[in-house]
Amino acid sequence: MEHITLLVVGLIICLIGASNMSGNIKTVHFYNRRKVKEEDIPKYGKAVGLGTLIIGLFMIAAFIVSFFTDGDVTGYVMIPGFVIGLGFILYGQFKYNKGII
Repeated sequence: MEHITLLVVGLIICLIGASNMSGNIKTVHFYNRRKVKEEDIPKYGKAVGLGTLIIGLFMIAAFIVSFFTDGDVTGYVMIPGFVIGLGFILYGQFKYNKGII
């Protein structure tokens, strides 16, 4: 139960990712979405939302793995999730916002 924060934060991040995937990109900072064209908002939301959802799911997976291991291996589960999720987020940023800022 010492890793309960992973579960709570992972669930919140999954909810934000699902919200972004449905087209609601208000949770993304304004300067990160200001250059996104109106017709690209659904595609941008899916890319950023999928990345966010992946990060949240890997955090939940790290919480589950913490039950079955004695050592602290949650980082080994979370790091690939952050890399994959960040890849999707950066893809959406560069393709639809024309840059990070």
